[in-house]
Amino acid sequence: MTDRFAISPFGGKGLARAQFMVNEQVRRARKALDAGSDKPVASAENAVDKWQLLRAVTEARLALGLSDRTIVVLEALASFSSERLLDPSGELVVFPSNAELSIRARGMAPATLRRHLAALVKAGLILRRDSANGKRYARRGEEGRIEEAFGFDLAPLVMRAAEIETHAADARRLARALRALRSEVTIHLRDIAAIVEAAAGEGRARRFTTYAERLAALSGRLGRNTDWETLKARRDALVTLRNDVEKAYLDGLDEDALDAHDAAFMVNEDIKMSANESQTERHIHNSNPDSNFEHNIETIEAEALPTDLETKSAVGKNREAGKRSINDRNAGQKRDREREKDARMPVVGLETVTSACPQMRDYAPGGLSDWRDLMKAAETVRSMLGVSPDAWAQARAEMGEINAAITIAAMLERAEAIRSPGGYLRRLTERANGGAFSVKPMLNALISARQKGVSARS
Repeated sequence: MTDRFAISPFGGKGLARAQFMVNEQVRRARKALDAGSDKPVASAENAVDKWQLLRAVTEARLALGLSDRTIVVLEALASFSSERLLDPSGELVVFPSNAELSIRARGMAPATLRRHLAALVKAGLILRRDSANGKRYARRGEEGRIEEAFGFDLAPLVMRAAEIETHAADARRLARALRALRSEVTIHLRDIAAIVEAAAGEGRARRFTTYAERLAALSGRLGRNTDWETLKARRDALVTLRNDVEKAYLDGLDEDALDAHDAAFMVNEDIKMSANESQTERHIHNSNPDSNFEHNIETIEAEALPTDLETKSAVGKNREAGKRSINDRNAGQKRDREREKDARMPVVGLETVTSACPQMRDYAPGGLSDWRDLMKAAETVRSMLGVSPDAWAQARAEMGEINAAITIAAMLERAEAIRSPGGYLRRLTERANGGAFSVKPMLNALISARQKGVSARS
């Protein structure tokens, strides 16, 4: 059978220009191989291991424009060749029946098989060698050797082995680069969070609030198939943030060292013990790491105490005056917190909450008939999300029982997008402490997103 034989498809489809060009390339490549060999049949030097070639095709599938199921069909076709080494100058036509091809393609449906076979032809990896009636078969001579075969020719796949291996090598290099870039992003996130944690432990959390917010914006989950440009942009932004955080931390070390030196000589021991929580038994330590950085920027009450000028003006006062001033301040803060707690009543109705957060009904066996039911369900959801008891207690203290329960309900709706629920809740608690948080915009956003989803489906 000549190389120009049976290149037109059976049926109503005409001959595609791309298929004709592929057939011509195969013919010329085989002619060149035959001309460069002293033997009638080319030696095994040009043969290709079909399984290694299929592995390279899998690695280069994006460059070749193939899906994973298309590669399954190609693997099934290659399995019908009895030889492991495919000689590009030999006969590489396989002629399986549709039933047998479907079995080797893991039970793929006939219509799906036809679609993926067409994709392989379009990609220039196989050629159709259709018989006069469109059947796939082979004619054998008197010696039992195949003289003519009609089916799918694997020669284009073997002829492009070098090109495919090049694409596979590029894909492996890109994968290594992506892994290195992901690792760099992770290390920057960890190091920046550690610096913010150290600053919080030293009583400088408020100075680093802006940096913590920038870090939160750069801490979103990266998808499995995130592209190179997105990862590089994230890495560059983290490098910039890291430089800023390190500079701010080092500058703060010099200021804190000077303040500590002055305080040692200008303030008596009792006032110093009461005014700086980071150096006394009043230091709050939480061993439950809810997130990489959010819980480390908790508001430290020492920041709200007198500034350095106030401390210096207090030098010379007796111990009783210092204690009385601090007690009065603490009492005033306690009254303010009580008034804020009374004002932290829900600004939305229960129906609005259940409409925005319908998943909460799954955790209320008796239904959500009142706020008490919502708070009980929130306790269950809190534990399921991995929010620590400490973070939950702080949220209830700052937001109020009902608002904290509403916040948990909203977090449940966005559970897949929240990387660290415990740290996220602590961040909202900190905002609530500063009067910058309300549950109403959060619920409105959920309702709006749900309405858009419904309208898009309709």
